[in-house]
Amino acid sequence: MSEKITHRKIKPGKTIIKISKDFYEKREWAENNLVCGLDEVGRGCLAGPLVVAAVILNPNNRLQLLKDSKTLTREELQKVAPRILANSRYAYGIVNHHEIDRFNIWNATLIAMRRALLNLLAVCPKLPSVILIDAMPVSLKNTAYDNIEINYFPKGESLSRSIAAASIIAKVKRDNLMGIYDTILPGYKFGKHKGYGTPEHKNMLEKNGKSILHRQTFLRKFDYLLDKPDHDLGTNISENILGNNILGNNEQQKIFCRDY
Repeated sequence: MSEKITHRKIKPGKTIIKISKDFYEKREWAENNLVCGLDEVGRGCLAGPLVVAAVILNPNNRLQLLKDSKTLTREELQKVAPRILANSRYAYGIVNHHEIDRFNIWNATLIAMRRALLNLLAVCPKLPSVILIDAMPVSLKNTAYDNIEINYFPKGESLSRSIAAASIIAKVKRDNLMGIYDTILPGYKFGKHKGYGTPEHKNMLEKNGKSILHRQTFLRKFDYLLDKPDHDLGTNISENILGNNILGNNEQQKIFCRDY
């Protein structure tokens, strides 16, 4: 039985689209086309960058564990991520904490997603026929790729293996970055909570104050912390010492493109 896509109007000009799992992959791969999945990790963190991955999986792949990265254990992530990288073309788009504070998290996410897409599409010999995104309305207008179909919908990781793959490698990339920050800025346990607002992280903020890696706009509800001087290690380590590649400016240019 062929896959079906149904629509239900909810109000003028808006449509809810119900799709079956991997609908777009099955449709496009059957026509020997490619699908690009896009997802982000780190939107809700108090510190650190936001990481986006764009992934074009090998068609009809048999990769296992392609689902929402938040549902996978650390062991499962470490197992499946290298397999995704070996069976896809992929690129990253990263915005650091300064860009998040400057543009706000919504716009910074769109910037990172656009970076990831342009990084990947610029070097791929065959372009995808459709781009799938988890919820965010990314546009490629005024680029050479504005004729590519773009679909975005909530819970994308559970509906598309391409989005799930992007979610996984984005999470592994960001977790690794936070592990590096943990060695440079001890006292916050970034390697453990990855910058999320856990009770332990909040305790570290109360004890040490904010660090150079924290998002100022995300700490507004912790005004009592903003009045404290930055943690000693955070102020003594310049961002040049941290390195642009760690902060994300060079990392976003790293592109990995493999022929099938």
